[in-house]
Amino acid sequence: MTGASLLLQSDLLPEALDISFKLAPSILVIAMLGLFLTIGFVFRVADTENMWVAGRSIGNVENGMAIGANWMSAASYLGMAASIALAGFYGLVYVVGWTTGYFILLIFLAAQLRRFGKYTAPDFVGDRFNSDTARAIAAVTTFLIGFVYAIGQAKGMALVGLYIFGDYGGLIPGLDGYQVMVVAMMVVTVGYLTLSGMLGATKNQAVQYVILILAFVVGLFVVGYTNGYSTVLPQLEYGALISQLGSEFSEPFASSSYYLWVATTFSLIVGTCGLPHVLVRFYTVESERTARWSTVWGLFFICILYWSAPAFAAFGTDLYSQNVGATYGDPGMTSAASEVIVVLAAQLSGLPDWFVGIVAAGGIAAAIATVAGLFIAGSSAISHDIYTNIINEDATQRQQILVGRLSIVALGALTTLAALNPASSIAALVGYAFSLAGSVLFPMFFLGMWWENANRQGALAGMTTGLTLWSIPMINQIVPTYVSSLEAPLSAGLATWMPAIGSALITLPVVFAVTIVVSMATDEPSLETKRIVRQCHSPEPMGQQQTAEDVVAADGGEDVATDGGRAVDDAATDGGRAVDDAATDGDRAADDEVTEESE
Repeated sequence: MTGASLLLQSDLLPEALDISFKLAPSILVIAMLGLFLTIGFVFRVADTENMWVAGRSIGNVENGMAIGANWMSAASYLGMAASIALAGFYGLVYVVGWTTGYFILLIFLAAQLRRFGKYTAPDFVGDRFNSDTARAIAAVTTFLIGFVYAIGQAKGMALVGLYIFGDYGGLIPGLDGYQVMVVAMMVVTVGYLTLSGMLGATKNQAVQYVILILAFVVGLFVVGYTNGYSTVLPQLEYGALISQLGSEFSEPFASSSYYLWVATTFSLIVGTCGLPHVLVRFYTVESERTARWSTVWGLFFICILYWSAPAFAAFGTDLYSQNVGATYGDPGMTSAASEVIVVLAAQLSGLPDWFVGIVAAGGIAAAIATVAGLFIAGSSAISHDIYTNIINEDATQRQQILVGRLSIVALGALTTLAALNPASSIAALVGYAFSLAGSVLFPMFFLGMWWENANRQGALAGMTTGLTLWSIPMINQIVPTYVSSLEAPLSAGLATWMPAIGSALITLPVVFAVTIVVSMATDEPSLETKRIVRQCHSPEPMGQQQTAEDVVAADGGEDVATDGGRAVDDAATDGGRAVDDAATDGDRAADDEVTEESE
């Protein structure tokens, strides 16, 4: 190995982690990966309907489990506990931000997106704003989100893989042990995804959720009980430890500013509502009611882990202090060690290798489940939105699936290369993707769904502004880490007020303003587009394979029903904005639409 490789490996390998081949955990993880490949093969796809939206056949509990697995990435399973262990109170930013985002999805987007009924996030943007350029920008953004987000997942899989399989540095010439593990894990992940598509990925994600949540929660209970931290409910009992962990763990904002906490929280909330691999889950269900309930189930499944992560961080931090060295101060716990604190806590508790292997396997399952969603979303953006809708409108199903599979391979290759030398921690890498989603895609979904006057020109101006503004802090803080002659950040002031991990706090209001102003200064969208938007809010049920566009095309020119069956008169609109029936006849409160639909 070269000197650079040795240096890289020493920076990335966690201290105190037992990096060696372990027979029982290896058999367990290999069996788990084999199961994923088998499920992918059994549910392999031959048509685009199953490739991208699983035939719109997924039920609410299964989709909720898939949402949970799709969401609880290495950043949740490993990175969240890592952030809390190192930054204490500040680390709760991920718990607050990611959970809150799902409430916005539940209220404002889940059912409406299902009624719109497309295949992908760029599909919505392109059709809602009647623009192939907007579709292409959204597709490129989707691919970029998948790429940035997946780097953190690859890093998490490799770190956990080192504990289970050991260090095989030099097996691939020029690569150290960490890098070899990145390649191995990504090969397996890409292999089953090229077979399975969305249908197989969804079936796998339901299984992966069961694996990861059992591994995490059972691991937490056993670690807590073994060390005397807890007896019945570690999620509540860990509070007795806080006074022993130091002010760095317990004092609010001791390790970072209040502004950074607010900025990061905001970016994580709006980013959650703009992530393509999350939004596409609403296209896979049979109805808008199922979309809403699957979001509720998904939030429940997610909260199980989120409620447990702070306890695991506290246990791991105390065990590290007792067995390795001081957690805080100089030198303190390294970022590399914190990122496997969940596995370290089980190892330092003296538990059997096979049990620690179960905890580690959960981390791999979490990362693979999220990479599956990311890569399906990214490949569909290339195959469906760019290749089929822009380049070759006459593409056959076989051609579309081939391009989709090649896109998965390309995305996997790019992610693998970037993960060989990651620029940041797992949680930070994921945070950059959230800022991008919140800056570019969320404004288009929210305005496109809730303001029928948002038009093509406004969307193009807003998305371009969002991409540009997001790039500025990324260049300021991330690019210098790959250029030895530059010191990060380039501008300390910019990093303070527009941090890369929380840039949406600045970019989102600007994008909203640009989109609204440009839309108001240019021609309104067509009446057909407005009626499609209204149909997305109608309480009238639709068929499993129906979309809002289908209903509008088949209604014979009559406006869609938005008040439980009575059509809204076009003359009762003000400047193209649909007037709520409650405002004209006092018959119903505006919220009755949502209440009736929920009931």
